[in-house]
Amino acid sequence: MTPVRSLTEALPAAWTRGEISVVGLARSGRAVAELLRRAGADVYASDFASGHAVLRATLALEPLGVDVEHGGHDLERIARSALVVASPGVPPAAPPLRAARDAGVPVVGELEVALQFLPGQRYVAVTGTNGKTTTTALVRALLQALGYDAISGGNIGTPLSEIALRKTQPDWIALEASSFQLHDTPSISPTVGIVTNLAPNHLDRYESIESYYADKALLFRNASDRSVWVTNADDEALQQLVRDVPGRRLAFTLASGAADAYYDRAGDRLVVLGATLLPRDDLTLLGDHNVANVLAASLAVMASDEAHATGDARAKLADALRAFRALEHRIELAGRYRDVDWINDSKSTNVASTLVALRGMRRPTILLLGGRHKGEPYSALVPELKRIAKLVIAYGEAGALVEKDLEGAVPVRRLGSSFEDALTIARDAARPGDVVLLSPACSSYDMFDNYEERGRVFKQLAAELNQGTA
Repeated sequence: MTPVRSLTEALPAAWTRGEISVVGLARSGRAVAELLRRAGADVYASDFASGHAVLRATLALEPLGVDVEHGGHDLERIARSALVVASPGVPPAAPPLRAARDAGVPVVGELEVALQFLPGQRYVAVTGTNGKTTTTALVRALLQALGYDAISGGNIGTPLSEIALRKTQPDWIALEASSFQLHDTPSISPTVGIVTNLAPNHLDRYESIESYYADKALLFRNASDRSVWVTNADDEALQQLVRDVPGRRLAFTLASGAADAYYDRAGDRLVVLGATLLPRDDLTLLGDHNVANVLAASLAVMASDEAHATGDARAKLADALRAFRALEHRIELAGRYRDVDWINDSKSTNVASTLVALRGMRRPTILLLGGRHKGEPYSALVPELKRIAKLVIAYGEAGALVEKDLEGAVPVRRLGSSFEDALTIARDAARPGDVVLLSPACSSYDMFDNYEERGRVFKQLAAELNQGTA
């Protein structure tokens, strides 16, 4: 398995005149190290951690000739590199990246390297605080419905470097890009770019909301008159951000008739580019936030090529939307036990996303809230919690902060680091007709490797704790 382009064909000459260092060996770091090595580069890869994921990466990369170090970094070696590739989870101020910059070594992200191996690739790039994973998956499904070889990659789970290693490249890529990835991807220039929304997030890494928004705006760094942008008309901060961006600017809204794609509540239908796409009731996805995601994805796909907006194409897109199901870990029904719905929303790792989940609740809700704090106050949840919450179970590293922010507003029970204890209390507190909702508003890294593992454990424990009561 070798990339379509060689190292010297793909990368700028200055990047190939020495060893390339990869910092961080989560999935994207492992993938880009493999891509570079198979293309002919000398690669040194390192990670401060030494857990299972890093050890698996070591076992995969060393037979290819990658020099792997875990449990630390050789800063002098990194400073001598021709190029440093940073995994998105590595903060810009981390010692290996600081050493590289101090030595004048260029630092880029995994997306940047992969894009260099994918010249001429058509892709729809999706970013935003919430909804980007579902929107990315929708874009892929819609393009597939039109008969394309379309795949999703980036922050959605499959590193773009894995796609670059394919023998044949896809017709289209639906590319989810986080703010961290955009920070280090100077060549990003999508066929269509989508921004779902903006809300405070990652304040444990960014010094201000403005700096976080500034990284989101890097999606537009190569905007031209030929660019196509799809943004949320209901988000004032976002509209300010794109006001002067070159290109064709299209917008979607949940307010009737005010944009290129909108939700006609009176007629209960989704309208895109002046015509009905499908009735709202035909969608299985819950909540207004998912209506917005569908509008964004549909508008982007239809705007990407004139052939995608014909009557025949619209019919295929509508059929694909009818068949689309909610993604795992995003307001996913994990099970119904004793007439209690257990909902896995583990992907909600910020307050704004948990707020979206709460707004979709219509039954008394026991909320599991906690994990590793990301810098946001939980008090923003209070209005919705007062409306629907029966109990908040605050757990993990953020438990004390959750309790402090919600004290006196809603019933809160604080626990330590036992996830099973949190679910046991939720089960005991729930009554027929209630909902147990895991929507943590925090990262998972205090107790789990990632939000996927947290969601899988939630579903497993929910089934085990309620065994024989479904």
